[in-house]
Amino acid sequence: MGRWGLDVAFVWKALLTLGLVLLYYCFSIGITFYNKWLTKSFHFPLFMTMLHLAVIFLFSALSRALVQCSSHRARVVLSWTDYLRRVAPTALATALDVGLSNWSFLYITVSLYTMTKSSAVLFILIFSLIFKLEELRAALVLVVLLIAGGLFMFTYKSTQFNVEGFSLVLGASFIGGIRWTLTQMLLQKAELGLQNPIDTMFHLQPLMFLGLFPLFAIFEGLHLSTSEKIFRFQDTGLLLRVLGSLFLGGILAFGLGFSEFLLVSRTSSLTLSIAGIFKEVCTLLLAAHLLGDQISLLNWLGFALCLSGISLHVALKALHARGDGGPKPLKGLGSHPDLELLLRSSRPEEDDNEEEGEYFVAQGQQ
Repeated sequence: MGRWGLDVAFVWKALLTLGLVLLYYCFSIGITFYNKWLTKSFHFPLFMTMLHLAVIFLFSALSRALVQCSSHRARVVLSWTDYLRRVAPTALATALDVGLSNWSFLYITVSLYTMTKSSAVLFILIFSLIFKLEELRAALVLVVLLIAGGLFMFTYKSTQFNVEGFSLVLGASFIGGIRWTLTQMLLQKAELGLQNPIDTMFHLQPLMFLGLFPLFAIFEGLHLSTSEKIFRFQDTGLLLRVLGSLFLGGILAFGLGFSEFLLVSRTSSLTLSIAGIFKEVCTLLLAAHLLGDQISLLNWLGFALCLSGISLHVALKALHARGDGGPKPLKGLGSHPDLELLLRSSRPEEDDNEEEGEYFVAQGQQ
């Protein structure tokens, strides 16, 4: 009977993990193709991003309010000093990362976007070394060389290569390295109380919106104000369809962050990293099949080389986690009453901040 119970528990955990991975895939792959589809007819990616930020803030605020009403526990609210000094740099880097990424969809294919964004791990490692979050090792140098070499092979003589779009997404990856490094440093400051990603999203979105607004005003403000799809609209039905499409993208963006949160809380950041590797393969296959992206054999070899570098990075993290006693769930996700209302988790609280940072670093390669 005991053996049967263990088997049932194992199968249930495996099915739960599979379900959470598929949920994460739906949001992650879905928002990539959705944004690409939307920018074909709506040529204001920065405005689109700002609307997404507003929707994410709305849903994160609603989640916080529901949890607070149910648990009767006040949510963390940072002082203006901490907010501007410690959160603002992360928010600005995040806004530029997301904004430039969506902007690149105007010019490049999903496959080139996916491959170039995978190089974010390279920049994360570089900035982790600069900020002394990682120690320089031969294995890390090999990871950097594999990813850089793979990126070169994927873009070399690509028939659908666009310099402007590639520069935008490569810049987003570079800023993404700064973003996730700053995020890890932010989360490791336990006194701020931002270990819950819902609280983090709530605090980041307003500053992200403000940080992206000047870029929007310069490059899209005038064109948007004279466009019939928004400010000079003549068809109310068309306006509602456009706003509805943008709102749906915001829901997907919030769902992506929350699905990552659920996956890590039930498993580990290592699971998210491994799932991210296979997600990149699925995205490229779908881009080639559904959108007709042209990917040569050399491009595929470059992609495989880049994935090998990412896989090596994940393996190194796994070995590091095993040396520390095995991969652990995100601290306290399910140990606090308010989080149990969201996750229905029963994991014991562990006094370890490292995994909190690793969760967001794992997101950097998504």
